[in-house]
Amino acid sequence: MAQLDNSKDFIPVRIAVLTVSDSRSLAEDRSGQVLVDRLDAAGYVLADRKILPDEREEIAGQLRDWIANPEIDVVISTGGTGLTGRDVTVEAHRDVYEKEIDAFGTVFTIVSMQKIGTSAVQSRATGGVAGGTYLFALPGSPGACKDAWDEILVKQLDYRHRPCNFVEIMPRLDEHLRRK
Repeated sequence: MAQLDNSKDFIPVRIAVLTVSDSRSLAEDRSGQVLVDRLDAAGYVLADRKILPDEREEIAGQLRDWIANPEIDVVISTGGTGLTGRDVTVEAHRDVYEKEIDAFGTVFTIVSMQKIGTSAVQSRATGGVAGGTYLFALPGSPGACKDAWDEILVKQLDYRHRPCNFVEIMPRLDEHLRRK
């Protein structure tokens, strides 16, 4: 079963938080704040935080900027993962992914089912990798952000988590881009 290996040192990864919303300001951004509070409490570094409207090109552009920034290891976005016409965050993420982490959406759905039942089918949470950076798109509700962080991300972003975690393979995420 999963556990922490306390013989290993904690590595504080650097995380950027993006809230996708046409109507929220930083002061009203409860979901983004949930993520910021949780990553801070766990000992991670908030590398950047922004709010953008539901515009696919703007979202993808911000993701690309953060991917290119060597001071950012992980990007977590919240909002824009639903089914309406304005929900384009998933498409923006997929525009930049080199590899999709298919099981992230599946595991998120399993976690969500325990909390909100079959309403979990309306979420399109996704995860992927590009340029050596992990990218995760979460729904825009504070509850969904809590669930994703508490049940998946805080564990997978902890180098001590066993049997495996995202951090231990970070140095190899962009090995295909290196000159041979």
